Amino acid sequence: MRDTAEYRNPILSGFYPDPSICRVGADFYLVTSSFAYFPGIPIFHSRDLVHWRQIGHVLDRASQLPLEGAGVSRGLFAPTLRHHHGFFYVACTNVDNGGNFIATARDPAGPWSEPAWLPDASGIDPSLFFDEGDGRAWYCGTRPAPEGERYSGNWEVWIRELDLGTLSLKGEARGIWRGALRDCIWPEGPHLYRKDGWYYLLAAEGGTGIDHAISVARSRSLEGPWTGKSSNPILTHRHLGKDCPIINVGHGDLVDDPNGDWWMVHLASRPYDGCSNLGRETFLVPVAWEDEWPLPCPGAGRVEERFPTPDLPRFDVEPVPDRDEFDGARLAPHWISLRLPASSFSSLEERPGFLRLRLLPATPREKGAVSYVGRRQLHRSWSARTALEFVPRRPGDAAGLVLFQSEDFHYRIEFARDAEGNALRLVVAEGGPDRTLVRRAFDGGAVVLEAEAMGQKLAFRAGPSPNALETLAAGMDGRLLSTERAGGFVGTTIGMFATSGGSPSDGFADFDWFEYKGL
Repeated sequence: MRDTAEYRNPILSGFYPDPSICRVGADFYLVTSSFAYFPGIPIFHSRDLVHWRQIGHVLDRASQLPLEGAGVSRGLFAPTLRHHHGFFYVACTNVDNGGNFIATARDPAGPWSEPAWLPDASGIDPSLFFDEGDGRAWYCGTRPAPEGERYSGNWEVWIRELDLGTLSLKGEARGIWRGALRDCIWPEGPHLYRKDGWYYLLAAEGGTGIDHAISVARSRSLEGPWTGKSSNPILTHRHLGKDCPIINVGHGDLVDDPNGDWWMVHLASRPYDGCSNLGRETFLVPVAWEDEWPLPCPGAGRVEERFPTPDLPRFDVEPVPDRDEFDGARLAPHWISLRLPASSFSSLEERPGFLRLRLLPATPREKGAVSYVGRRQLHRSWSARTALEFVPRRPGDAAGLVLFQSEDFHYRIEFARDAEGNALRLVVAEGGPDRTLVRRAFDGGAVVLEAEAMGQKLAFRAGPSPNALETLAAGMDGRLLSTERAGGFVGTTIGMFATSGGSPSDGFADFDWFEYKGL
């Protein structure tokens, strides 16, 4: 029986966009986009659709996930997760390094196979459909319209048969849908389903911002003709304006539960002070069927913060601890890095009880190999702090705490060496060259660094211990850590970095602990 009358959206807070879901018996599994972060494609498990436990990543080896030179909003776009005859399948796009691919696993926790690349699958946002009627498998994606892009976003949804033995495409590729609206832009995130003699196509359109929407079409045959629902889009908040508490609603996937009830996971954003620092998060809404069409949010017509809880046994999940003492054998799965495995530049063994980051030449401003380990911002108001032991020896050496939206939009509170000597610095990147907001001479080798957000007002502090912190700056504008200011597709992450500022180095920085908590 359900343990509470209502659940609260989002079901995954923070930067978890483009959710895709499947059910195997009583178990639900879900994946989301990860862009240029490593490992790629986080995967979660639940039995009640509300409480989720991360069980790993689909792509956790360097050989699976080439991200060289990828900007933070490039990399992996829109995975689809499906299960068929004992195998789990993920289809995804690595937009700059290989294109579309499929990975497989017997166990969703891994290990997952190396990617099977699909060189003749153009476009992005691949999905898979296993037709239980005739046993055939299909690839579904989105690509530029064959007549060319008459306007930006003039794309189409297309299908082609998939050979499961070779994981390659065969037969003719056919365009099946251009979206619900005339001159629709960016039909994307397509998913196919079969129910009660109908084939259904669920797809997003309108771009990933305020005009995002979910539409549906159906046909008696995959070959068509496909007919859109006359009331499309079936779910959007585009008509509610930018001040709505939930915006950017789109990119959904359907699933039924063991009771025969239907649900949709989709992305949306929760802005505060006009900006969405948390990125696009994963929401859950109920779905009814009327006149053989799916009807999300019946009786409401919009995504609510609260809905009646699914009638499923509660799935107990241990919360991610606020504080990491770095005393484990490996980093927990909520830690992520940029473009390469954290194990290639960090160690939990060289100094037990510390996370050691080696100084790499790249800084957080660059699209290269950055020595960075972070976690997602999950709250509107929060604090993050870490204890750093580090001695910068050459100009350019720096280590500290970074609030990272993108290469060009972030804050860094760092212990660094510059032309004037060693110093604590607060640095901001806001689309142009770095600006040093605060610089204070500092020769000590150990320091606690703290960033605190009260909504969009940020404060930065430093000192010898957590109870002896001095404010470096307060009232700083947090809105630059949002897609509204920075562009792109990701939410803010918060973590630790170390750099030698362009020169090869054998130096390192040691972090004793890291703490993040909502306020």
